[in-house]
Amino acid sequence: MKKVHVKKGTVLQRKGDLSSKVYLVESGLLRSYTIDGKGKEHIYMFGPENWIVADNCQLNEPCQLFIDAIENSIINITTKEELLKSSPDLKALAKRLRVMQNRIIMLMSSNAKERYEHFITTYPNVTQRVPLKMIASYLGITPEALSRVRHQLSQKNG
Repeated sequence: MKKVHVKKGTVLQRKGDLSSKVYLVESGLLRSYTIDGKGKEHIYMFGPENWIVADNCQLNEPCQLFIDAIENSIINITTKEELLKSSPDLKALAKRLRVMQNRIIMLMSSNAKERYEHFITTYPNVTQRVPLKMIASYLGITPEALSRVRHQLSQKNG
């Protein structure tokens, strides 16, 4: 790990970057966030002392999050690849965290239609196996709202 002093306002990572670093906060405060298509900022998490802040994107996949310092900070930086080499068991955890990150960002910044379309893409075989009430719960909407979304999509695709 490389120890670095960063000033408040320093952007450590931009959405779309292809290489994701892992930041261990020794002192100070980081945040990770995304900006949706309408320009609205959605904070994913804060990283105070002894927290790890990282985007869980895969190698050579665009990152989804901005990461910046909101206080003067001392951080230790490594790459995700180095971290995974040190513990192969972390690969399964990293995959799980990536799925959770995608879900949280989607819930914060997508409308019901976009969430449902993402659900269908992520779980193509689950739609027929669970009640619509469960899908609505997963999407954070009412069953009635899900019915409206499904109707809109059927009109568009039909």
